[in-house]
Amino acid sequence: MQSGIDHYTSRLSDMAPGGFFFALHIRFAMPLLHHQTYPKGWTDLYTEEAYALRDPIIAWGLSQIGTQRWSEIDIPDPFGILDQAREFGMHFGFAVSCGPMSSRTIASAARADREFTDAEMEAFAKLICQLHNITEPPESLTDAQIEALRCIAEGDRHAAAAARLNISESALKARLSSARASLLARTTAEAIQRARDYRLL
Repeated sequence: MQSGIDHYTSRLSDMAPGGFFFALHIRFAMPLLHHQTYPKGWTDLYTEEAYALRDPIIAWGLSQIGTQRWSEIDIPDPFGILDQAREFGMHFGFAVSCGPMSSRTIASAARADREFTDAEMEAFAKLICQLHNITEPPESLTDAQIEALRCIAEGDRHAAAAARLNISESALKARLSSARASLLARTTAEAIQRARDYRLL
């Protein structure tokens, strides 16, 4: 799955000369997956100032579905976030929003030289919506996956967890691997956190 996501991020990067970001499946105010390629100076400032809570692009994405150029978003920007973005070469951009409110995906792309064309926006949005669809988080985990994750979450090492569940260590590792795959997690710790975030554990 991760190699497929990496393929998408590479294609999106080619479409956004000034950088892009996506936040997939925002639930309980946190995305399942996120990625961005904006200039480091901008992302540092954005993080330090907690602009995600005030960003008109995010506000638009939470209230609308579709695509919209930054210049056409009429949500107030009292902190001048878009003006500050221009100082980092992000003069033109657009936002994409898809999915239900309970699992919303928001993305944005930027460039320095001109507005994106309708065709460029449509192609970018299509990839974002495909990413949204292939990363749909599970509604549930199997009992075996939950038991394995719970043992590790409670501090058991692999050997102890396997003994506790009366299975082999290789069987335990297989359960943990399948749980990571279901939750699109790179590590077991990340899988445990996501399972908790999604009320699956």
